[in-house]
Amino acid sequence: MQTQLLTNRTFDQLQIGDSASIVRVVGRDDIELFATVSGDVNPAHLDAAFASTDLFGHIVAHGMWTGALVSAVLGTRLPGPGTIYLGQEFHFLKPVAPGDTVTATVKVTEKRADKNIVLLDTICTNQKGEDVLSGVATVIAPSRSVEWQATRLPDVSLRRHDRYEAFVREARSLPTVRAAIVHPCSTAAILGAVEVRDEGLFEPLLIGPEEKIRAAAEAAGVDLAGIAIEAVEHSHAAAARAVELAVAGKVSVLVKGSLHSDELLGAVVAKDSGLRTERRISHAYGMDVPAYSKPIIITDAAINIQPTLEQKRDICQNAIDLLRILGVETPRVAVLAAVETVNPKMQVTLDAAALTVMAARGQITGGKVDGPLAFDNAVSMDAAKMKGIVSDVAGQADILLTPDLESGNMLAKQLIHFAGATAAGLVLGARVPIVLTSRSDPLSARIASAALAKLVAARKSLAGKLPA
Repeated sequence: MQTQLLTNRTFDQLQIGDSASIVRVVGRDDIELFATVSGDVNPAHLDAAFASTDLFGHIVAHGMWTGALVSAVLGTRLPGPGTIYLGQEFHFLKPVAPGDTVTATVKVTEKRADKNIVLLDTICTNQKGEDVLSGVATVIAPSRSVEWQATRLPDVSLRRHDRYEAFVREARSLPTVRAAIVHPCSTAAILGAVEVRDEGLFEPLLIGPEEKIRAAAEAAGVDLAGIAIEAVEHSHAAAARAVELAVAGKVSVLVKGSLHSDELLGAVVAKDSGLRTERRISHAYGMDVPAYSKPIIITDAAINIQPTLEQKRDICQNAIDLLRILGVETPRVAVLAAVETVNPKMQVTLDAAALTVMAARGQITGGKVDGPLAFDNAVSMDAAKMKGIVSDVAGQADILLTPDLESGNMLAKQLIHFAGATAAGLVLGARVPIVLTSRSDPLSARIASAALAKLVAARKSLAGKLPA
């Protein structure tokens, strides 16, 4: 793309009546970028519910977003590069709404030869020809002619992590769920327990050595007043006690604290635990990926190292059941491989084909399953069309079923760290949902995980059924 050449008008070249304009359409991205850069998060500009009760009844752009267009004309068109902005008077006459086309115009009205000072009328109009801003700019005009290549600006994309907000709002609206925080003996685990309580998601029950829990709370600067503690001797006992309480119906969710995941899950799947079902337990990452049009689940990335075909069936069914609980009527499952054709030398392609047939024969229910699919044609309709793939799943997957833990974990972590995704992690297949969070997870991921767990627990309770 050819770079724009910027030219100016010197003081001597400027004539009274000279003018220049630029035209911009204001969109949601413009408003949110301006808010991000300026820090002006006034809800009148960002929150439709708030704005509906405000003077204009709808979201309006920041006044200074419109004012910034005037600055752009002065600095790039008239007088152009070399102009020094001394002052500006603005009058905001009408609101600017998303979708409006704004034309910013400057017009020379006065020249003061002693210091190269120029006064210009500054007017912004909307697509109806109505003035939305007026004012007067005072500048020092350049004294020498300049031609300069405009700097090529970086590409900008917004990372919106709002796809889980509806789930979080719904979870907050439900009655509080009691959650066992298992062995919360680190500052991160204690802070996590307080966060989900303050968000109105869980009533936490801290299970572990009381002395260590209180020491961690003190180190975190957290007051444990009003938070119940179930004292046990060590982490193994904490996991066992949490399972007992879940079986007895005294807690509805288990949350991993500072013990190892294997220790907690070992207590869950023990033969006599009471939380085991006939279903294999599995981990699901609910991913909010800014570049994808909807939330997507990656499974399994944390528990099953090299799952067999039978185990993949359970992993697939667990993820389908989760999305159906969350309101997706018929989740689409892409069974991933390196290629989209069956190759007898690649076992994962044989498993993918078998899973597709199992879904067609009713051995996997509630969703559409297709594979093998490579990652690109699982999530990109264009990629699928280019390869001639005809599928109800390709290009619009809700679930990515990965070949093994290594590939699933790498894919999830790449999306988190390279693509800015937020990941909510749950263990599925037991009689209660289990939240597995990492110390490195941001608050948004911890809240999303807790919200999903609460919704699963609440909807299972309402349905009156548990996994078989």
